[in-house]
Amino acid sequence: MFDKAFADHFATDWIDSWNNHDLHRILSHYTDDFEMSSPVIIEVTGEPSGTLKGKEKVGAYWAKALRMMPDLHFELITALVGVDSITLYYKGVRGPSAEVFHFNQRGLVAKAYAHYALNL
Repeated sequence: MFDKAFADHFATDWIDSWNNHDLHRILSHYTDDFEMSSPVIIEVTGEPSGTLKGKEKVGAYWAKALRMMPDLHFELITALVGVDSITLYYKGVRGPSAEVFHFNQRGLVAKAYAHYALNL
């Protein structure tokens, strides 16, 4: 289980990475073979499962998404701590959003799930 200090540091760095559109820094939070699930994956990549695996595939998706949304900016509302996971609740370009991050033993994200309040 993570403590509040870890969750706060991760949340601050993750949000700042996205707000600076720094793809290298964003990807530094993840394992090489991490899995990302999001309804936006379906929209941006056409992948019907909504899931991509690996830094190369997810990185290409995020690069495309950043180009499509040059005004992308996140505002952290709160970080929630679970067992081997953290959920970030934030305001994004699509409105209220939450991402659940499952970490490995080295503190890197192995799986992540994005959730949005609005219909896509």
